[in-house]
Amino acid sequence: MLIKATIVCLLIFIVLNLFRALPMMLKSKAEPLSSNKPMSHFLGRRLLLSVFIFALLLLAITTGIIEPNPRPY
Repeated sequence: MLIKATIVCLLIFIVLNLFRALPMMLKSKAEPLSSNKPMSHFLGRRLLLSVFIFALLLLAITTGIIEPNPRPY
């Protein structure tokens, strides 16, 4: 159950990073650059967490902590 809660929390964090990158993407280029972090910072963090979740899922399935659905229909 702990692994599932961890994965859900990481997925929520990924969505939050997407929403934090949205204002940077919508900002016009005419505005002066402020001290905010660039959009690539948040999108890179999202990518890193996505890779971490994928590796965590593969590890959990391989070790038998979680079991995939044997009949998907």
